[in-house]
Amino acid sequence: MVMPETARPWTREMVLALPDDGNRYELFDGELLVTPAPSGPHQLALSLLWNVLGPYVQAERIGWLLPSPADLSLGGEQLSQPDLFVVPSLPESRDWADFPDPLLIIEVLSPSTAHFDRFRKRRRFQQRGIPEYWIVDLDARAIERWRPEDERPEVLDERLHWYPPGAAAPLEIDLPTYFREVWGH
Repeated sequence: MVMPETARPWTREMVLALPDDGNRYELFDGELLVTPAPSGPHQLALSLLWNVLGPYVQAERIGWLLPSPADLSLGGEQLSQPDLFVVPSLPESRDWADFPDPLLIIEVLSPSTAHFDRFRKRRRFQQRGIPEYWIVDLDARAIERWRPEDERPEVLDERLHWYPPGAAAPLEIDLPTYFREVWGH
């Protein structure tokens, strides 16, 4: 969902001043994106990914896995709240504005966010050079993997391999099993 037009583009400061009303606010190219609370399957999909990614990221010592809400800047006036993301390090200040760009960003599609996740956010993440952006499509039971140079996603429905720099071994996710766990069948 997009907020009504304002007389001027939204700024990071304007978004951070909004009330804590249960919605998630993101800012891309001056446009405010507002999303309501996610569905049960959406949250279960994230929890299952957390359970797989967390131990891997920790064991491989490649950084930190973090969930939203987060007010990542990604440079300039952007303000992003990815569902899950991996950063290579934590800034001493622990202030969101000082966090390094993520190695991986994951968004689980929702009806209200699908267009922005696939187009506006994806383009911004690619422009910023985010090494991997995964779009989890629960209905299609697939994950779209985007890299900075991609013109089309790699659509994965069997196995997902992630081999980030610095890792001794790749992460492998059996996607049919993952989606069965999300949907309970």
